Amino acid sequence: MSAAMMDNDDNASPIECASPPCFMHEVDPAYAGLDCPAQATALPVTTWPVVAQWREAERQRLISDRLSLDAATRADHARRISLLLDELIGDPAGLIVSAYWPFRGEPNLQPWLRDLRARGAETALPVVIAKKTPLVFRLWRDGDLLARGVWNIPVPSDGREVQPDIVIAPVVGFDTGCYRLGYGGGFFDRTLAQLPASTTAIGVGYAQAAIATIEPQPFDIPMHHIVTESDIRTRHTAR
Repeated sequence: MSAAMMDNDDNASPIECASPPCFMHEVDPAYAGLDCPAQATALPVTTWPVVAQWREAERQRLISDRLSLDAATRADHARRISLLLDELIGDPAGLIVSAYWPFRGEPNLQPWLRDLRARGAETALPVVIAKKTPLVFRLWRDGDLLARGVWNIPVPSDGREVQPDIVIAPVVGFDTGCYRLGYGGGFFDRTLAQLPASTTAIGVGYAQAAIATIEPQPFDIPMHHIVTESDIRTRHTAR
């Protein structure tokens, strides 16, 4: 299947199949070896089962809010995010940048990725290899063949595995410490934990996704930066 077959219109049916494997929202909590309580509407304690249940409620609320944005607003936000990413990254020539397919109203950075390639960068996509393991990254550009990976998600079928200089991940939510609320699979935290210190991790989302805290747990890895349509937020303490 060629990349040209993938529709980036948020209202088109194929978009759910075009999500990067590390950001799937329909993940069984048991996938990460964790149990969640059946009921948890508040956050009276910070034990992981209660946090996990609270995060799921926040996740659904934030995704619903994101989907309520009209297509024109999302497109404008994505354009503004792209400009700020350029400001943050600078000259991309010679860099390997891993990004994602837009999913459920996420910022669509595909035009920006094409521009990066035109300016001398290489682009990659993340690939799930196995449960409870870090992701790998494979080179990808428009027209490259895609295969069905884990959960039937399209991934580069024969792209060379690479170590990105910059890893960009969409956020469902984020907090003042640049911790990212994702879709619950745990892949990205495992990946960040084993990436070289020289790798820059950037979360991308809309400003409305800001929350006071994600209640960070020992396994949560903060991003170096969070970029929204409004600003660049940088974590000033060591990861």
